[in-house]
Amino acid sequence: ISISSLLLGTTITISSNHWMMAWTGLEINTLAILPLISKPHHPRAIEAATKYFLVQAAASTLLLFSSTTNALFTGQWDITQLTHPTSCLLLTTAISIKLGLVPFHFWFPEVLQGSSLMTSLLLTTAMKFPPITLLLMTSPSLNHTLLTTMAIASAALGGWTGLNQTQVRKILAFSSISHLGWMTIITIYNPKLTLITFYLYCMMTATAFLTLKTTKILKLSTMMAAWTKIPALSATLMLALLSLAGLPPLTGFLPKWLIIQELTKQEMTPMATIIALLSLLGLFFYLRLAYCATITLPPNSSNYMKQWRTNKPVSTLTATITTMTITLLPFSP
Repeated sequence: ISISSLLLGTTITISSNHWMMAWTGLEINTLAILPLISKPHHPRAIEAATKYFLVQAAASTLLLFSSTTNALFTGQWDITQLTHPTSCLLLTTAISIKLGLVPFHFWFPEVLQGSSLMTSLLLTTAMKFPPITLLLMTSPSLNHTLLTTMAIASAALGGWTGLNQTQVRKILAFSSISHLGWMTIITIYNPKLTLITFYLYCMMTATAFLTLKTTKILKLSTMMAAWTKIPALSATLMLALLSLAGLPPLTGFLPKWLIIQELTKQEMTPMATIIALLSLLGLFFYLRLAYCATITLPPNSSNYMKQWRTNKPVSTLTATITTMTITLLPFSP
């Protein structure tokens, strides 16, 4: 029931023209993911669900407030006709709370840390889709300076705070925040690029989470010990992480390349330079993950338990999206 309502809520939001319908879809989404977060009977899970609920409720209220303000001043309920400056500001705030963009990012790593790997995957990919769609639809009327500032702050903070983490889910949360920065900086100039970036990001994150789920890794120390389980998968995980970091021959390089090109066309070369330099911070912690996954062997002390190699075949889905994450760019025309 929860997963079908998730699909329903997302579909309602992305296909709506009227603000009330968009809001309804977002609400259905929020209510559908809550049982999935709080499913493990654990205080952390309950805490994560409560935080998620409060934050998303606040964001939805702001969204409703911005659309009603717009309707009050212009008489328009159409999503693309959001013209009143106050409501544009409120909408930007609401969407950035929903997505976890920088001044409003604090809930995101906490909620991810409290939920299971598959729920975290849903939270980082599927739950970002409706707000990003709304951002795309309203992008012509939003404030450029505000969005650019928030985007660069997100890229910076996602990089800085990810450096010090040992929990893999938190690292992926901060990586998500910095990727969202890349998406929002280009929304106004080329919305299609935002979507491409989002799709590729979803694919790469899904690869990371499914690999972690197959090897049952939650933190860096278990990651170091898990290389014996499925060595081939650990090796491809390294490539997938480098793809997330955006290294050239891999898929993750494509959106960064296109975004920097577009920013330079729009005469925003300083912004392009800054955001490209900030992605180096991200590269550092992806390299650290990759290093723990495959390059180092842990010291063989007497109390170190070797993991058995698993006989379970890796699922076709994981194999497919891993392959796409690594080779989509070199193989595409």
